[in-house]
Amino acid sequence: MARESIRTGDGLDLEGAWDLPEGEPEGVVVLCHPHPLMHGSMDAPLIRGIAGRLAGAGFAVLRFNFRGVGRSEGGWGGGTAEIEDVAAAIEHAEAALPGLPHVLAGWSFGAHTGLRWQARADDARPFAGIAPPISLTGDSDLPAPVALPPADRLFIIGDRDQFTTAADLEAYAAAAGARCEVLAGSDHFFAFRDSQVADLLIGHFSQAEELGGVLP
Repeated sequence: MARESIRTGDGLDLEGAWDLPEGEPEGVVVLCHPHPLMHGSMDAPLIRGIAGRLAGAGFAVLRFNFRGVGRSEGGWGGGTAEIEDVAAAIEHAEAALPGLPHVLAGWSFGAHTGLRWQARADDARPFAGIAPPISLTGDSDLPAPVALPPADRLFIIGDRDQFTTAADLEAYAAAAGARCEVLAGSDHFFAFRDSQVADLLIGHFSQAEELGGVLP
């Protein structure tokens, strides 16, 4: 695992880390972590487990800490400033590994913020959102489906999620033209399900049109 320094557009240095495959990567994933005020970080067990499994499937994975988390500079930005962190991580990944398919994923707040970045940037890269809350206290709601550019998107949620019902996320996904996978028996934290969640991401990104079916 290689540590990185990621510079944001508003002048902060964020802590990042690459999880790399053994051979040359065939795709690149920027992976966003859960809520900074709820002890979320790029080293959360689910994030680390997913990153390792993605790397084993041929993806280079860039994890990063949002501002104010770990060694990242700055402090909590109300959920909106953190969109700049997603933008910086994506720009960093594209500069580090140009010429490869680049995709975006996140868990909880990370999925919520990544999707807000896609709406703001009018970005149509493949996306996977793991249990994004429809609404977050102190943050904006998820973008209206009509505000999202068409893209290959997957949402994953447990049927026991504590923050958003599976039915609500399924309805949002349908309105956005996305697919939604509901994991029976799982709550928001997907305990002992990191491999299952990662395999859904691998399958989704491998089949995404941008990747052209080059990944296994």
